[in-house]
Amino acid sequence: MTPGRRKTKAVLQVAGAALLFSTGGAAIKTAAFSAMQVASIRSGIAAAMLLLWFRGQLRWSPRAAAVGVVYAATLVLFVAATKLTTAASAIFLQSTAPLYVALVGPVLLGERFRRRDIGVLVAVAVGLALCISGSAQSTATAPDPSTGNLLGAMCGATWGLTLLGLRWMERSEPGTAVSAVATGNVLAFLVGVPAMWPLPAAPVAAWATLGYLGVFQIGMAYILLTAAVGELPALDASLLLLLEPVLNPVWTWLVRSEQPGGWTLVGGAVILAASAAQMRSESRLS
Repeated sequence: MTPGRRKTKAVLQVAGAALLFSTGGAAIKTAAFSAMQVASIRSGIAAAMLLLWFRGQLRWSPRAAAVGVVYAATLVLFVAATKLTTAASAIFLQSTAPLYVALVGPVLLGERFRRRDIGVLVAVAVGLALCISGSAQSTATAPDPSTGNLLGAMCGATWGLTLLGLRWMERSEPGTAVSAVATGNVLAFLVGVPAMWPLPAAPVAAWATLGYLGVFQIGMAYILLTAAVGELPALDASLLLLLEPVLNPVWTWLVRSEQPGGWTLVGGAVILAASAAQMRSESRLS
């Protein structure tokens, strides 16, 4: 396969992962379980799937453990943020990842920062600032937006570091990034175990939702993502994953009738425009 075709395949894989990731907001907001229960059970199912899918291929190492810890923090923070604020705010705040990738990537990975990335990153920063300034009032599906937004901002930092870590592992030893993903899910599961009991008397549909989160929204999404990160620079992958916040609020509105604040939508539109511009630029250069 030519380099151009490999890159095109990687772009499609990341886009597929973003589509699956985007369904998390609506599913996480199921009322039957607490944030820690959702985070723990979701990651436990995902870990089991990944261990079965990649049986014999996982390689445990200090690198996998280090990246896994950061990724586990991302998993827990995102669920907690989504439970407390609107799904739109949580996902847009997580989308600060390109800022951290751009700042830290040249130091950790030696990847060149391109001048054409500056405008995109500035637009992302403006959009995210608008999201924070337009936090929604407390509602049934977003009971504590201020705390949720803080956790979402923290999640953005850990997600950016996770993307850098996955890229770092794939560059040094191709095929090892999935080991960090499996490790992170195992750790996120273990962290939530003390808060898991007693399990609620939830309906079958609520349990099925958790199963979907583990198998598809995490497991299958990361199978696609880890297959692609070795072919794309970390900044490009993180910008492509901004497709997730485009769809996340839509699914949550359709399923949970959750309406984010007006400024949150404006900020999201700015981020979408920046992401589209970046992808057009990439397609012209490929």
